[in-house]
Amino acid sequence: MTTIAYFDCFSGAAGDMLLGALLDSGYPLEDLRAGLATLGVPGYDLALRRVQQHGITGSKFDVIDQAGERPVRNLPLIREILGKADLPEGVAEQSLRVFTRLGEAEARIHGVGLDEVHFHEVGAIDALVDIVGTCLVLHNLGVEAVYASPLPLGSGTVHTEHGLLPVPAPATLALLAEVGAPTVPLDARGEMVTPTGAALLTTLATFERPAMRVRRVGYGFGSKTFPWANMVRVWIGEAVAETARPHGHVHPHTHEHDRNEHAHTHEHPHMHEEEVHTHTHTYDGEHVQPHTHEHNAPEA
Repeated sequence: MTTIAYFDCFSGAAGDMLLGALLDSGYPLEDLRAGLATLGVPGYDLALRRVQQHGITGSKFDVIDQAGERPVRNLPLIREILGKADLPEGVAEQSLRVFTRLGEAEARIHGVGLDEVHFHEVGAIDALVDIVGTCLVLHNLGVEAVYASPLPLGSGTVHTEHGLLPVPAPATLALLAEVGAPTVPLDARGEMVTPTGAALLTTLATFERPAMRVRRVGYGFGSKTFPWANMVRVWIGEAVAETARPHGHVHPHTHEHDRNEHAHTHEHPHMHEEEVHTHTHTYDGEHVQPHTHEHNAPEA
């Protein structure tokens, strides 16, 4: 069986919400802490607390910056940190793909080279934890494919290191545009999808809901308050093959009855799954005439 994860981002997506949902599904916080310790980056702690909003209980994940500094890290420095980390095979490479995609979006926006991009918020410890942590937990859960729902985009402005920017932030919008990610309007003021959340999903996920057998569910809450539960849901389970669905339709056809030497056309509704089927008609000529005909089943 192929293990898959589906992120239901009905209230947007941020790195801490995605990772919080995975932790809420049952992944131990201490295992995450141990894996991230191999990055060799000090001065932070991890916190996971229970939250209830609008009758739904889940987890709020936070990175506590104990150093009180926001070092400016560029892609070469992040590459160096990941290269020295003792992470499972493929996790560092996948994490670097996320950072690279984000860096490329920032470079296009600011008109500079990729290695010249200073990540500011993204280079801070919380972004390292969110990106590497999400890749690590997905790996350790055995997830082979990631899927995501369409992303709701808010409105208004957001404060950044570059000043006041429109929502969605330019980096977020560039990331979504690069892969043609589906978005939906949402009547909410504020940033619904962050650059880190967008970088993770556009790098790791396919934007569709898969056929699956759900085994566990996690709820990762965000910091903002809305008239609904502000969270990401993750569904984790096995992929299942989509089966043909029966369909009902009406179609006309003509057939001949040898006994009365005439043809007539009529319509009949039926449910079927096969390309060829047999059925019986009666009419005033007091006989029953079975017949078979072929038709093209409509696309699912």
